Amino acid sequence: VQLQASGGGLVQAGGALRLSCAAPGGTFSSYTMGWFRQAPGKEREFVATIRWSIGSTYYADSVKGRFTITRDNAKNTVYLQMNSLKPEDTAVYFCAAGVPILSSLAKVSGYRYWGQGTLVTVSS
Repeated sequence: VQLQASGGGLVQAGGALRLSCAAPGGTFSSYTMGWFRQAPGKEREFVATIRWSIGSTYYADSVKGRFTITRDNAKNTVYLQMNSLKPEDTAVYFCAAGVPILSSLAKVSGYRYWGQGTLVTVSS
């Protein structure tokens, strides 16, 4: 599965962006899709995920209520709508696909396939 993330950019604090992750040609609907991010000098961290089987979603506490993950299986695309952005949201955002068990939904190790990342910069 090849993943192509897009939609990053520069935005002021309080603004919004929508990230997209396309998986052309893959069996997209069989995978749980996640978003992670990595700020300079920091470890890659979990942001949000949506399970393939029942569409349930999970979020990191730091983005809960501001970010929304959705998927369109017909378009083989997962989205991350980011509202009320803060400077601390600045990072490279990666989409990922896999079949993680419940305890690994928020772990990097739970995902097998990764996109190239898209940079989000939030200015204060």
